[in-house]
Amino acid sequence: MNTGNDNPLTTLLDRMAGHGARKFYAKMLAANDNSKNQVYLGGGFGSLNIVPHSSIETDTSELAGSVRDRAKAKVDFYWLEADGLISAPNAQLILYPKYPEVRMSGFLKGSKTTHKTLMTSRDEGRVLILGICSDQRVIGAVLSRDTAEAKTLNEKLCLLPTDGVFVDLDTFAPNQRNSRIILLQELKRIHEMDWIPSQKLAPDGEKAPYSAMNAGGYTLEAELGITPNGYAEPDFEGWEIKQYGVDNFEKYRPKSPVTLMTPEPTGGLYQNEGLRRFLELFGYDDRKGIPDRRNFGGKYTIGGSFHHLTGLKMIFDGYDLETGRITNLDGSIMLVDRDDTIAASWGFKSIIEHWNRKHAKTAYVPSMSKTSPKSFRYGAKIETCEGTDVLLFFSGFAEGAIYYDPAIKMTDFSGLSPKQKKRSQFRVNHKHLPTLYKKVETIDLNETDSL
Repeated sequence: MNTGNDNPLTTLLDRMAGHGARKFYAKMLAANDNSKNQVYLGGGFGSLNIVPHSSIETDTSELAGSVRDRAKAKVDFYWLEADGLISAPNAQLILYPKYPEVRMSGFLKGSKTTHKTLMTSRDEGRVLILGICSDQRVIGAVLSRDTAEAKTLNEKLCLLPTDGVFVDLDTFAPNQRNSRIILLQELKRIHEMDWIPSQKLAPDGEKAPYSAMNAGGYTLEAELGITPNGYAEPDFEGWEIKQYGVDNFEKYRPKSPVTLMTPEPTGGLYQNEGLRRFLELFGYDDRKGIPDRRNFGGKYTIGGSFHHLTGLKMIFDGYDLETGRITNLDGSIMLVDRDDTIAASWGFKSIIEHWNRKHAKTAYVPSMSKTSPKSFRYGAKIETCEGTDVLLFFSGFAEGAIYYDPAIKMTDFSGLSPKQKKRSQFRVNHKHLPTLYKKVETIDLNETDSL
């Protein structure tokens, strides 16, 4: 679709882009979408992938004598005005786990915006335009149904992609970049390179030989120009890149499960007393006889039994297995022993933030390897997965599809300066991936002429 630079909607987005916006969405406002009733951003928590926000905090305010069952997250929100931007310092997202749903509120409080009249209205046909900036700011503008911008949008509405309640406006964006096409072009280039020496990208941008177990992922990232880091952010053009090993590029049968994420525990003895104490109580001596090495491994699923080596099992605290809903946002995934000691825990809020930020758009890339010299090839059959919700992650965990599979060790355990390796892996068998996303597409790079 070619909108042209004289398109009124493109002109509006161009103004937002001038203030740093790089991604654009529209929310068609219902009568109840106003400052009094808040703006509904959809069922579930999928909208947290769209609207950048601060850490999620429990709402301790009281209503009719009882604490509200909700949590909040601040939004760095600005209204687009004729002469620049005006801050909305109290803008926030409100999470209601009971329903579940997310709403936005506080976007007028403390702000001298000219958008007040439309955002207090119950008029049908209003449109909220959101521009998302790379520095996590959100720029907003609301249009009445009679504006040229709203009329342009309505004319094209049935042709535009959606993500929950949001309409993707990148088609109208100035200097538009289709991140999906850019990603697939790069993956096709890498596929056509054939065997690539095992490597890792250094912070200075130089490629260096690398031969550890996770070299397949690092080699792919090096070719994409991705420097390894510990941040829970997407890897490339807004996409998280996941590599997995296969025996050949004919059947594409995965050799091992997919590691979804590796967040460190946020609570329990592990967090409060440290890894060494955790391994003293729940670890075990190396099973291959390596002296003075303490390990912690195993497979832990919700509803499983106590592990025979560690004495721990995994449970949910604050999640209803029957309804599939979070009952307490301050709850967590826990490893506990037979005395109910919490050995390690992952708070729901941290899981929500990590999952939504990292997995909104994910590409799964198959690889083959050889050892002499250590090298990798990357296949042409790519899976792109879009539109997720942390409730899908919790559901997969509750059903046993997702499990905890740690690879933690400490060498020179009895010495003064032991060496540690932390890797808390949440994994899933490849066949269960489609249950975690709303849209999954398999693409053969060799059969895509447009690339």
